[in-house]
Amino acid sequence: MVKLQVAIDLLKIEDAIALATKVAPYVDIIELGTPLIKSEGLSGIRKMKDAFPDKLVLADFKTADAGELEAGMAFGAGADYVTILGTSGDSTIAGAVKAAKAHGKGVVVDTIGVKDRVKRAQEAIALGAEFVELHSGLDEQAEEGYSIQVLIDEASRAGVPVSIAGGVNLGSIRRVKESGVVVAVAGAAIYGAEDPSKAAKELKELLNA
Repeated sequence: MVKLQVAIDLLKIEDAIALATKVAPYVDIIELGTPLIKSEGLSGIRKMKDAFPDKLVLADFKTADAGELEAGMAFGAGADYVTILGTSGDSTIAGAVKAAKAHGKGVVVDTIGVKDRVKRAQEAIALGAEFVELHSGLDEQAEEGYSIQVLIDEASRAGVPVSIAGGVNLGSIRRVKESGVVVAVAGAAIYGAEDPSKAAKELKELLNA
């Protein structure tokens, strides 16, 4: 079953928890986006995990160095997953994986900025990542001609556990699911919706169909 991850890019933990409360019945992973973590720090992770102990919490650190140290910080604060940048060195990913094993948690390698996402995904899984996020960031999505189909095609070719982030919505989620992903990551499609609960419910129903 494909998991649904909500990416929360709000800046206040109170607002993030309020949103998560609305969508929690329909999501499997609650992601504290990088801006939220920069705004609230490690205490934000702890508050989210305390509010939703039955959900997987992902801390989107986008770590580029000191992998073992930063991953350990995230896990110590209650995160179940932490993201490491795919553009970082193998030793950074391996260090984070070491911390994950010590805590019984998982590392997600984020391929934002990576030129060959498929190749790096395969390398990251070999290094011990739980899954790899094929990710087009907000700036890339704003570029003329951007299409999530690029990520969908990459997921189909990867042959390793991946998620897709970068335009997952009601119009694309069937294709995202069919690509073989283990996680579909929705951000603006949920938190930007007039009714986030309804949006999350509809996305989850399409994943379960």
